[in-house]
Amino acid sequence: MSIKPLDHNQDSRSRDEHFYREMLRIRLFEEKVLAEFSSGLFLGTTHTYLGQEANAVGVLDNLDTDDIVVSNHRSHGHFLAYGGDMQSLFAELMGKPTGVCAGRGGSQHLHWKNFYSNGVLGGTAPIATGIALAEKIRNTTTITVLFLGDGALGEGVVYESLNMASLWSIPILFIVENNKIAQTTPIDVNLAGEIGKRFGSFGIAAEEIETSDVVEINSLTRNILSRMRESHHPFAMIIDTHRFGPHSKGDDTRSGEYLLDMKKHHDPISIQGKRIMQDKKIAIGQEVAGEVAEAFHQALSSPDL
Repeated sequence: MSIKPLDHNQDSRSRDEHFYREMLRIRLFEEKVLAEFSSGLFLGTTHTYLGQEANAVGVLDNLDTDDIVVSNHRSHGHFLAYGGDMQSLFAELMGKPTGVCAGRGGSQHLHWKNFYSNGVLGGTAPIATGIALAEKIRNTTTITVLFLGDGALGEGVVYESLNMASLWSIPILFIVENNKIAQTTPIDVNLAGEIGKRFGSFGIAAEEIETSDVVEINSLTRNILSRMRESHHPFAMIIDTHRFGPHSKGDDTRSGEYLLDMKKHHDPISIQGKRIMQDKKIAIGQEVAGEVAEAFHQALSSPDL
């Protein structure tokens, strides 16, 4: 039986289109959430992932089936990139029984398969480290991936977790999404020293990347996870990224000019879109817009508690 040779150009195109589609799904979902929040359809609060889509898609594309993800208050992008259902997420934000957690978790507290999120700033670090330790004791090859924001580095429990992870050689990947602003406080008046050296002081190797390019993030993550699967040691990955939206729903103190300039130069979807033919990009845009509209409508039409 003859095997058709792999078309590397076709493989590359498929990957690029996949990345573009996944990031656009997150973008349009989050824009819909922000647009509808003031209508009272969604309960509690919400923290959108606008501008940081390349991080979730680039990182989580490399996971094995049994790997574990622990997210934070800004969890929607991570959940969707992990493979979570969009309609169920809309319904969860609406507090409906058809939601991811039957409407009880809301925006910040999700659980599906090996995905967990918690809204307590920095409080996810000991949770994720404990999960990773349990997998180590069970002698599995599972890696736990923890997403932190730069603001969480002001929490002491994070450093207690780093200490334990290093001492016991726990296979956890700490990912810091450094969007350079903790709620409304810029990083230069909030965080002393270098983030990478904070991990280094605990003997945890760290790689830092300043990019909004999903392909670059994906490549670095693949390399790090490969090394971790061999060494079973903790590792840190720092992504210097850009948050386009407010911290939550409207508390943005940055100037309009700054935001426009940031979006012009650091939009991950625009960057990835340059790798895709225009007609295909339009088709993907229409498909994703239809998916988001349908998911929202179905969630809205589902029964209330």
